[in-house]
Amino acid sequence: MKTHVLRIALTAALAFPLLPLSLDSRQSSPNTSSIDTAIRALLDQQQSAWNRGDVTVFMNGYWNSPELTFAGASGITRGWEPVMARYRKTYPDSAAMGHLDFSIIEIRLLGNDAALALGRWHLQRDTDEPAGVFTLVLQRFPEGWRIIHDHTSADLKP
Repeated sequence: MKTHVLRIALTAALAFPLLPLSLDSRQSSPNTSSIDTAIRALLDQQQSAWNRGDVTVFMNGYWNSPELTFAGASGITRGWEPVMARYRKTYPDSAAMGHLDFSIIEIRLLGNDAALALGRWHLQRDTDEPAGVFTLVLQRFPEGWRIIHDHTSADLKP
């Protein structure tokens, strides 16, 4: 009996230090690279649509659900339709939309079907150049990756 308990304890002592290595291997798997590529492609598509003045195509990057959330300086907006209305009100034309550049700082896999993207945004317009940061929570759906939560904030004015 003592030998059996000792064998279990020894096995556990050898296995537990390897557990973080097995969890880290998920982070560097080929699947992680394809997820990173897919999410960057989605954000590139959004940026291109924005720069064409196409808010409808830009919104294709968001989960079309009443459960979508957007948090920003004006508070929390819930639902795809209200988020679309917010964008249309805030950016009514190409001049207000300006030219958008995203700088993706980091994409962190939260599971096989969830990820977090951290980045910066910058708008170049005739009258100003607002910029700031964003944190996106994305989920993989049958149709692809979609933003389910967007928290965007502007840099403080100097």
